[in-house]
Amino acid sequence: MSTQRNKNSLLLALIMSIGLVGCQPIERLPIETIRPIKVMQVGSGEQLAAEQLPGVAKATQEVELSFRVSGTLQNMPIRIGQEVRIGDTLAELDKRDFEVAVDNTKAALARADAQLKNAKIEYDRVTRIQQRKPGAVSQSTVDLRHTAYNSAKASYAAAMAQLNAAEDRLSYATLKAPFDGVVVQRYVENYQDINANSPIFRLVDISKIEMDISISENQISNLPYVKKPRVVFDAFPDIEIPARIKEVSSEASQTTRTYNVRLIMDPPPGIDILPGMSGVAMADVDLPGQENQVMIPVSSVFSSADNKTTYVWRYNQELQQVNRVAVETGGIGNQGLVITSGLARGDRIATAGIHFLTEGQKVRLLNEHGVR
Repeated sequence: MSTQRNKNSLLLALIMSIGLVGCQPIERLPIETIRPIKVMQVGSGEQLAAEQLPGVAKATQEVELSFRVSGTLQNMPIRIGQEVRIGDTLAELDKRDFEVAVDNTKAALARADAQLKNAKIEYDRVTRIQQRKPGAVSQSTVDLRHTAYNSAKASYAAAMAQLNAAEDRLSYATLKAPFDGVVVQRYVENYQDINANSPIFRLVDISKIEMDISISENQISNLPYVKKPRVVFDAFPDIEIPARIKEVSSEASQTTRTYNVRLIMDPPPGIDILPGMSGVAMADVDLPGQENQVMIPVSSVFSSADNKTTYVWRYNQELQQVNRVAVETGGIGNQGLVITSGLARGDRIATAGIHFLTEGQKVRLLNEHGVR
C-alpha cells in the first residue's frame, strides 16, 4: 500500500512539473522596427530643393458645356472619361421642332423673295414709262411703287434673318467639343428634358497641366533665380515632372500675404494627371553669393539636451541606417540653414520625423529629393 502511494506521488509530481514547464512564457526575440523616412541629398545653396510648396492640379482649359436651346435629349454617345477631339458630337436634342421651324422660315423667305421680285418689276416698269413719256405716269404712282419695293426688300431681309436664326437654333441642338479634351463629368441622362444653359458635360484639356502655388513675400524676390522647377504628385510619388513658370501675380493676397505663382507642365507619356490631384512643387535656386554654401532645411536639424550641439541624421545607403552627425551652422537664409561644417555635398540626410529616430536605426526611404 505504501509502495502504491509513493508511485502515485511521483506521478503527480511529474505531471505538475510538466504543467509548470508548459506555463512558462515563451521568450520572444525583439522585432526590429524599420522606419520609413524622407531624405534629401545635400547640395550647395544654388541647388537647394528642400522646400516643397503644396498645390493642386488644374487643367489648362476646362469648361461646363450646355445647350443654348431647350429640348429633349435624344442622343448622348459620350461616356465619362472618354477623350474627344475638337468638333466631335457630344450630345443631340430632338431636332424635329427645330427642323420644322427652319422649313417654315424657308417658305416665308420664298414668299418674301417672290414679293420682292414683283415689287421690283412694278417699280422698274413705271420708272421706264415715266422716262419714255413724261406725264404718262404720275410721280405719286412712281413713289408708291418705290415704297412698295423698299418694303418688299425689308420683308425679304427680315425673312432671311429669321431663317438664319432658325438654322442657328437647329445647330444649337447639337453639342460639340470646343477643344480636344476628356469628359470628366456628365450631369444629365438621355431622353431628359433640358433647359437652355443647363450644364450637360464638364470637359477638360489635360494635354497640359497647371498648378498654383503660394510664395511668401520674403521669397518672391528670389523668383528670377529659380531654375529647374518640378512637381511631384501624391498619386505618382516617384515621378518628378519638369515644369515652367507660366505667370506670377503682381499683388500679394490680402489675407495670406503670399503671391500666386502658376506652373505649367506636360504630363509624361502614360501618366494621367487629372485636375484636383494634389502634389508639391520644388525647385533649385541660384542665389548670387551662395554658390558654395551648403544649405539644408531648418526642419532637418535637432539639438542636444543642453542645446550646445546641433545634429542631423545622415543616411548610410550601404547599411540602410541613420547615424547622428554633429554640424555647425552659420545662420538662416531665405532658402534654408547654412552649414559650415559636418556635412559635405552629396551626403543624404533625413528631413522629416527626425525626433523619432535613434542612432543606428534601420530605415527605408519613403522618397528622395534634392540635387539633380
